[in-house]
Amino acid sequence: MKPEASQESAARPLTAGRMVLWAGPAVVIVLVVLFFFSGEQVRRFVTLQDAFLRDALLGTMLLGLNCGLLGSLLVARRMAMLADTLSHAVLPGIAAGFLWTMTRNPVALVTGAIATGVLSSLVVSWITRTTRLKPDAALSVVLVVFFAAGIALIKMISNALPGSNKAGLDRFLYGQTAGISSSDVAMLAITAAVTLATLLVGYRGFLVLAFDETFGRAAGLPVRGLHYVQMFLTTLAIVVSMEAVGVILVAGLLVIPASTAWLFSTRLRHILWLSALLGMAAALLGNFTAFVITSKGGGSILVLCAGLMFAAAFLFSTDGIARRAWRWWQHGRRIDREDALKAIYRLLESRDFTPAEIHAGDAGITARDLRTLRRRGLGMGSAQAFCLTGEGFREAARMVRNHRLWELYLTRRAGYAEDHVHDSAEHMEHLLAEENIAQMMEVLGYPTADPHGKRIPSLEDTIETSRGRTAV
Repeated sequence: MKPEASQESAARPLTAGRMVLWAGPAVVIVLVVLFFFSGEQVRRFVTLQDAFLRDALLGTMLLGLNCGLLGSLLVARRMAMLADTLSHAVLPGIAAGFLWTMTRNPVALVTGAIATGVLSSLVVSWITRTTRLKPDAALSVVLVVFFAAGIALIKMISNALPGSNKAGLDRFLYGQTAGISSSDVAMLAITAAVTLATLLVGYRGFLVLAFDETFGRAAGLPVRGLHYVQMFLTTLAIVVSMEAVGVILVAGLLVIPASTAWLFSTRLRHILWLSALLGMAAALLGNFTAFVITSKGGGSILVLCAGLMFAAAFLFSTDGIARRAWRWWQHGRRIDREDALKAIYRLLESRDFTPAEIHAGDAGITARDLRTLRRRGLGMGSAQAFCLTGEGFREAARMVRNHRLWELYLTRRAGYAEDHVHDSAEHMEHLLAEENIAQMMEVLGYPTADPHGKRIPSLEDTIETSRGRTAV
């Protein structure tokens, strides 16, 4: 499909695969170490001795898989806010289902939640189609109104029906993973299987819906039908997740793993499986943390673990803050190194390239500069007796060539005065690639001197000079 091609070509290099390959063995090693060198709680978790823990772990991992897959589509369509709206909108359905049977009947609760969830998505679509309101405003209105209705109904049940079997009804607000039963695990497994089957069958359609809805309509795809299928699956995932994380936090499991996956790739197929893996990893870490601390589960801990994963990705992914800071630091070190080489070349040039040792302090060159050049294989000796290697001299000559060519280019082609080109050349000399240099030399007619009359080193000259006239 055309949208796939456009997204694939624009994708950043995927580093998530290597991350997962390293993370799997690392998790196993950590669990083994914890098993042998930790307390009873950790051993109980690793060996899965408790039946409720087995149900909670399997159920929440299925939940993470399902929410990760569906959340990827929501984030791709810039509809992350819809997850929050749907998760809050099911609350009045839960209360209505309780009023229907006056018990926490799972069928009644799920039916009511699905009904209000689907209704909320239809209301949002209706508002955006028939008014001038933007989708974010429509989502906010529906979220607040439906959630307020749910809170009001729950309070009414608590105050007006004190004798009813309402115990645990407000658990759907905050969630409790320890409350997941075997029947809940079966429901979560069925829901995850339905989502997987739907995405496998309709992957191309959902891909078009995610990235180019207009193209999908022009191609005759049932775009609106796909949209409603996605909304139904999302609502179903939210409903079956209520027992574990609650309606308030379930949006976190839908959005956070998918957002984390987007930091590593822009290819939908990669984002889908990576988001699912991150959702399951959040479930594993969340259950472990909650069990070790409290001997119970906690839906909020799952979302916190997902948030910590996002924070780590935000810092250390390809475009993360830490990686960017590291690249900037490396860039600064490279500039310092190249400036030192350029200063050494000018010092040698002033000596007519006669073999002579360089000392720290000559031409502003520091002992640290000389140590850095020596570690890089660009020089040899000590701060009291230093000389460039052949490779070091070629690099120095290259930087001087870049500087002087740029000065000449600015004076001839841009009309700069000769005494106003130095500062610009000091910056650009570190950025010019060899193809840019070749083009400039061709445009300028292969010059041999800069605007100040100083010689511009050529590649042939630097090789010959480094071999014959520089101490190596």
